[in-house]
Amino acid sequence: MVSIMRNTLRISIILLALAGFTVGATLNAAPNATPNATSSASPESTDEVASAAAANDASGTHWAEKTLRKMSLDEKVGQLFMVWARVDFMNFGGPDYAKLRDQMKTYHLGSFGITSPMDGGLLMKGSPLDAAALTNQLQLDSDLPLLFAADFERGLPMRFHGGTVFPHAMAIGATGSTDYAYQFGRISAAEARAIGVHWNFYPDADVNSNPNNPIINARAFGEDPKEVSAMVKAFIDGVHDAHGMATAKHFPGHGDTDTDSHLALSRINASRERIDQIELAPFRTAIAAGVDSVMVGHLAVPSLDVDPNHVATISYAISSRLLKNELGFKGIVITDAMDMNGITRMFGGNTPQGAGRAAVEAIKAGADYVLIPGDLDGAYNGVLEAVKRGEIPESRIDQSVSKILRAKSALGLHKNRLVDLSAVSNEVSRPENVALAQKIADEAVTVVRQSTHENARQNRSVLPLPRGVNVNSQFAYHSGIVAGNRLLLLIFTDDARSENGRTLVREVRARVPDVRVIYVDDVLAPLLAPHVLEATVNAERVVAAVYVTPSAGRNAGGDTGSPALSQGSSLILANVIKAAADKTAVVAMGNPYLLTQYPAIQNYVCTFSNVPVSEVSAAKFLFGEMPARGHLPVTIPGIANRVPMPEPHIAPAP
Repeated sequence: MVSIMRNTLRISIILLALAGFTVGATLNAAPNATPNATSSASPESTDEVASAAAANDASGTHWAEKTLRKMSLDEKVGQLFMVWARVDFMNFGGPDYAKLRDQMKTYHLGSFGITSPMDGGLLMKGSPLDAAALTNQLQLDSDLPLLFAADFERGLPMRFHGGTVFPHAMAIGATGSTDYAYQFGRISAAEARAIGVHWNFYPDADVNSNPNNPIINARAFGEDPKEVSAMVKAFIDGVHDAHGMATAKHFPGHGDTDTDSHLALSRINASRERIDQIELAPFRTAIAAGVDSVMVGHLAVPSLDVDPNHVATISYAISSRLLKNELGFKGIVITDAMDMNGITRMFGGNTPQGAGRAAVEAIKAGADYVLIPGDLDGAYNGVLEAVKRGEIPESRIDQSVSKILRAKSALGLHKNRLVDLSAVSNEVSRPENVALAQKIADEAVTVVRQSTHENARQNRSVLPLPRGVNVNSQFAYHSGIVAGNRLLLLIFTDDARSENGRTLVREVRARVPDVRVIYVDDVLAPLLAPHVLEATVNAERVVAAVYVTPSAGRNAGGDTGSPALSQGSSLILANVIKAAADKTAVVAMGNPYLLTQYPAIQNYVCTFSNVPVSEVSAAKFLFGEMPARGHLPVTIPGIANRVPMPEPHIAPAP
């Protein structure tokens, strides 16, 4: 029984940590590893992880095989589930941690997804150090080494306060540089490993061919399958150089849909021929690059599975016959989160029975991991009972557990599972990495439309914006500066309480101290509408920063999601453009397709992302401190065509 190993493992781990054999030390010791040097798993083996993380030495392979033989059925089933561990400060002797630890023990969990708590729809971000402390403690309290995964699509700051923040993938696409994609993968993986997170649910291998896509959009590198493939490969290579695990998602391709699968069932109505040419191309590239895992989406694809009751996550035809047999993927297959409406509505909601049936069907289809089941107890016991009654052969469970154990041993977790807490502050947010992320955001800024004539009313061009005069205030705790009419900055956001606009406002105010700033969201819109219009008419220049980014469950346009502003905010923006298009610059801080909804916009700039580095870049461009060097990686229907990525795919000159 695995539980008898616990005390011996705990002593060994502590001794290794005291001796300095930490993950951070391992990363520092091998910074120049060849990207694909470890992707040599045999293509004939159906239970090997064919990836850069699978360079198992003999001892690792032996450990995985020996451990599997000792595991009970209950323990093996537990390895197939991953639930959230939400990072917040907690006393490890207190009830909050005890609840998490007891859940791990009860269900024999072998993995956790790392994130931060939610409150009122907002992510209450913890710190990287708190995350590292939590992963260490859970490792100590687990009989077997744990795998920790996270959605670090923009680096650690997507979940925590701290780390190198990168812009959305489409911003990387706009730079045309696969080197930037590589560095993005390498740095984000190195920082993740430093806090005990081994596995990033990234890159997004979707080809965003549908401008109305509410959930992929700027999360994709672009709309051209060759360009997306090049970026996906570069990112995976970077992750592998930092000894992390990468995930290609959302198989078989989520780019050509107008529905958010967090809210409802998404459907891909393309032919098999088109799917082969467009959607599958980046996944083929990812598999050839040795990607560690593939995340299967909650997608109905009739040309791949005609059964109307089958989405990809529970489709053998898609998850096994296509992914494993046709494309030759030998790595870990993981479902998208199983608490999403795209799957739960098919099984009667997040009930114990529904979660159990959904988990059983996913494993029968070919999944090795069931991610975030809607009801863990129902899902775990549903699978356990399915094995006991013969619906799922135990040998099928063994295949998945073998993959998982080999991934753990390939990461060295059978030798040392702890990270060095004292090294976190040195490994995370290194100045050179932060500077590179800022450079990437700078290079992504793209001008789609800019008026070449002067403002007829004021005999001046809108851009670049002129700087204001700095005023030294006599007040210690208040600026004492009254907002003027030279510049109006409008921040359009889903929630005025969010981080959206904070950095941009700070950057603009540093250049124009008396800038007038108004935040607009759907709650405030009815009250602010007349005030915004009055301020627009009186202002010399207007900047409208529109923060519409793809996010889980965003339902501004209804129960299937929307990539647009909510109705109230949209009406205000339309009125601003109608009243003052010739003196207004619109900055798309995310969704680049907004111009189709407001075709009268005369000055339109895209950053493709709402992260702080993109806000800094926007300010630098608006004030003429740098040119716009980005190219449009997608087509804006009826307005602008995609600009092909330059050859060769190298970073622009400094």
